[in-house]
Amino acid sequence: MRMLCVLLPHFPLQCERLRNPGLRKSTVITYAAGSQKLVLDYSPELKDLNRDMLIQQALSLHGDIELIHADTPHYWCVFNEILDALEQKSPLVEGANLGEIYIGLNGLQLIYPNDDVLISAVREAIPDTFNASLGIAGGKFQVYLAARYCPPGGYKTLTGNIDVFLRDLPCDVLPISINSKSKLHEFGLHTLGQVASLLPGPLQAQFGPEGKRIWELANGQDGTPLFPRSTEEIIEESTTLLSATVSLDAMLMAFEAMLCHAFARLTLRGMGINRINLWTRTWVSEYWERNIPFKEPAMDTKTVISRIKQIMENSPQPGPVEQLGMKITGLGRQRGRQKSLFPEVRAQDHLLNDIRQLEFRLGGPQLFRMKEVEPWSRIPERRHAMTPLDQ
Repeated sequence: MRMLCVLLPHFPLQCERLRNPGLRKSTVITYAAGSQKLVLDYSPELKDLNRDMLIQQALSLHGDIELIHADTPHYWCVFNEILDALEQKSPLVEGANLGEIYIGLNGLQLIYPNDDVLISAVREAIPDTFNASLGIAGGKFQVYLAARYCPPGGYKTLTGNIDVFLRDLPCDVLPISINSKSKLHEFGLHTLGQVASLLPGPLQAQFGPEGKRIWELANGQDGTPLFPRSTEEIIEESTTLLSATVSLDAMLMAFEAMLCHAFARLTLRGMGINRINLWTRTWVSEYWERNIPFKEPAMDTKTVISRIKQIMENSPQPGPVEQLGMKITGLGRQRGRQKSLFPEVRAQDHLLNDIRQLEFRLGGPQLFRMKEVEPWSRIPERRHAMTPLDQ
């Protein structure tokens, strides 16, 4: 499948500069990963910095830098606007990572007679501020490299045998883990040509399943399919608190108010929530986010708030919260099921439903019951077995 790749270099930084033109040139955008602070993006002028680098390392290399906490919801809002505009040019648009877009070109020949017309149409949909790099090729990895090494202001097309193009590229361009990249360098494999000259067996022996993919990519083979954005209804709500707070009750009240607004629209249509994304922002712009799936559509505020409370109790906030919001990205209808007339049975059904939600969240059975298997056996361990409660 022929694809077009659009790379928007230093996308988070460009979003910040659009919002604040007076931003210093030596700026680093940070994000939190547990108790550590890492580099999300940085000014191109700052050399020797890498994404996901510890902020302490960045400060040791460049002491005079301005640190900004990542505003991820804002970056995704800007990015989705660009994706919406590109979907007017092609219905097959994938944007799973910030600043990295793949567009399917199959069937567009009648609209765009040649690549120059296509590239011109795509550039019209992207603000000039982002300085997009574009490439065209027949696979995801190839088209990514074409965009990454395109000439300034133009685009690069890869066709036919691309071994010569790949041969001298560094192994750092491979979409693999940092540990695997370091391991390749330790073995003296610094270019894709050196990796491609090996047999796949030794790479698999050292890297496991990832070794085969490394060998295939180095030889220009990538069958990863395109995953276009799905056209689903999205409901977003957000609010700013009167003052920053660490009170869980105050945050739950704010989420409950937003859910009431959402369910006011959903209840009339008989719809419930399959998936909801929560986020908060502290008074110093630290960001917290969690995605909550439901095994069956949640049809009322009480069910959703119960899950939100569990998540927030287990995942503390990074600091006093000033803003919070939610994005409902999955809607569904409840399956028809008649409730029992007897209150004891209804109570048992509610308990079983809570158990199913718990098991769905934790990824497996959590409650078991003892069942007789071989009560006549002389070996005690064979007489009974533990089975999941709902079996």
